[in-house]
Amino acid sequence: MTGSDDRSSTAAGWFRRTAARAKPARPLCGADQSPRPRTFPRAEELERSVDVLPGVGPAVKKKLERLGLETVSDLLAHRPFRYEEPVPEVRMADLHAEEDVAIAGEVLSTSTRRRGRLQMLTARISDGTATVSATWFNQPWLERQLQQGTAVRLRGRQGRYGFDVRTFDIGDGEATADFAPVYPASEEITAKKLRELVGAALPRALSDPLPADLKDHEALPERVDALWALHRPRSLAEAEAGRRRLAFDELLLLQIWLARRRRERESEVAPALGPPGELVARYRGVLPFQLTEHQERAIAELDADLERSVPMQRLLQGEVGSGKTVVALYALLRAVEAGKQGAMMAPTETLAEQHFLTLEEPCSLLGVTCALLTSSSAKRERDLAPNADIVVGTHALIQEGVEFRDLAVAVVDEQHRFGVEQRKALTEGRSPHVLHMTATPIPRTLALTVYGDLAVSEIARPPAERKPIKTAWVGEDRSAAAYARLRKHLDAGRQAYVVCPLIEESETTQARAAEAEADRLQKAELRGYRVGLLHGRLRPAERRELMARFKARDLDVLVATTVIEVGVDVPNATIMIVQEADRFGLAQLHQLRGRVGRGAEQSYCLLISRAREDLTEPAVERLEALVRTNDGFELAEVDLDIRGGGQLLGTRQSGLTDLRFAHLRQDRPLLERARAIAADLVDAEGPLSDEVERAFADRDLSAA
Repeated sequence: MTGSDDRSSTAAGWFRRTAARAKPARPLCGADQSPRPRTFPRAEELERSVDVLPGVGPAVKKKLERLGLETVSDLLAHRPFRYEEPVPEVRMADLHAEEDVAIAGEVLSTSTRRRGRLQMLTARISDGTATVSATWFNQPWLERQLQQGTAVRLRGRQGRYGFDVRTFDIGDGEATADFAPVYPASEEITAKKLRELVGAALPRALSDPLPADLKDHEALPERVDALWALHRPRSLAEAEAGRRRLAFDELLLLQIWLARRRRERESEVAPALGPPGELVARYRGVLPFQLTEHQERAIAELDADLERSVPMQRLLQGEVGSGKTVVALYALLRAVEAGKQGAMMAPTETLAEQHFLTLEEPCSLLGVTCALLTSSSAKRERDLAPNADIVVGTHALIQEGVEFRDLAVAVVDEQHRFGVEQRKALTEGRSPHVLHMTATPIPRTLALTVYGDLAVSEIARPPAERKPIKTAWVGEDRSAAAYARLRKHLDAGRQAYVVCPLIEESETTQARAAEAEADRLQKAELRGYRVGLLHGRLRPAERRELMARFKARDLDVLVATTVIEVGVDVPNATIMIVQEADRFGLAQLHQLRGRVGRGAEQSYCLLISRAREDLTEPAVERLEALVRTNDGFELAEVDLDIRGGGQLLGTRQSGLTDLRFAHLRQDRPLLERARAIAADLVDAEGPLSDEVERAFADRDLSAA
């Protein structure tokens, strides 16, 4: 990587288990063949704008920025998504069709012509054994470079129009070499151009933030060697060894930051609520069911947290319908029995209203006051709500003028839907115990990463009396049969949901609109049945009335948007049809499916989509996964594979840096090792601490 063979970049220790020993990589064109890249001895130098590199003017800079590449560091972190596999270099006289090969020769002549919309550039090239016609499509500007006598090396195969060029080098170059990197590119910036720019950015020397004894103990390659191995490898094993060192760096920085966050929180003081008392004992008595083993375990973990004066920060995650709200109310009642208050914040008015209706009945039986506070609440309600024992609400809970009497326990439901500032405002100026709750199971690997500062409780299974929901995926051509099945449920006295992607018709999409679909169904498949329409644009009073009618069985079918994704609990609803299911995300589909199966009856979810051949590969994977399993944790892992860690990291809205080198599932051992090491480095000074500060300079420790 630096051109010195005495430097070892062997990936040993826990690297050694997944990557072969690798000698240090070096440029594919040796130092005597091309100028060495610039030297950036300090990490700060990498934060310079891309226009310090040769060939990057204002126009190229703007194109790079549209790819998210603004600094030299961004270029070095632009990881290849694959590498060119080795191919034989053959004489032109030995070329055969359907075989990927490399050929080299000199340009004899060029010509251009059009075939429909395609502009074809053809160059006659000879290596002395034969002459071939090499073809490029829609790249007319190449004609100026392919002058007579120019040496070229091409990778591709013999095709219909001659030799179809896949990658090429004019004169000296690296694009056609074995293991040449292929980068995510755009129409404006080609993979070839990116390869050139990354080559210009690669440093000969670079300060390494990891302590020398850590690198020695873990047998880690130098960072500069890892960068060369990633971008200019001599083997796939060498590229993987480089990637893993860089992945370890970003995981270690994240884990040190999280460790500092945990320690800072431990300096805060929350009210110690003592052991469980008489109120929660009575609460157990009014429940019409026995708590499950998983619920009891979560409650025991809560009790241990609440007895301490260190503010609880716990994530309660569980399957759809597994009984998380029961556990959340237990935590809120622990505050009330200590003479203090509890608050539950939900991301939407619909969900806040559903939680209020769920909590109000047991609270009234226990003599506990419970209030609802949303942006739609009347002034009198807004004035009185903050004095209740338990306050349920939306972000209205954190608006100016809302003052809690003595908040001791805060529950943040579906907390990944809130922004950093919203979550921070709920606890600002006080140090309550906080329970984060989500019905979207977090992959265990991701929980160690994004939620690495939280203790985690899981309710992995719904109550035993509930039967697994049966899911089927059908094409639009079989939608009539799906509605025939739905009508059978209605005729048996059950209720149903029909979910649509949009509220009203749009000129820009063919997605069914809930309003139009509700009207159509009332006149066609559901003629004679009572159909209601629920969406987020209804006024709160209308929404509450509609849900009350559905719960009271005054409506047979609820046509809805994803406003019913969480919080809606109607045990008599036993079947759901999701229109254009391919337009929804996997986690969202799983949440929607969870609206049925809330009682003891067998329930069904029918996913209707376009024909399989018209769908993207990720859409097919999502639908197949949903049919295959009801396990939300397994689906979360599948979703992580389909979407990639970087996208999922963004859903927390906490500003955590995207992971550019780490594969969250594949690198689980790497992540756990980084977490263990971080505990000993939380107070580290010097380059490593500086790197953590740089990586998380704009992250508020108290806000994540």
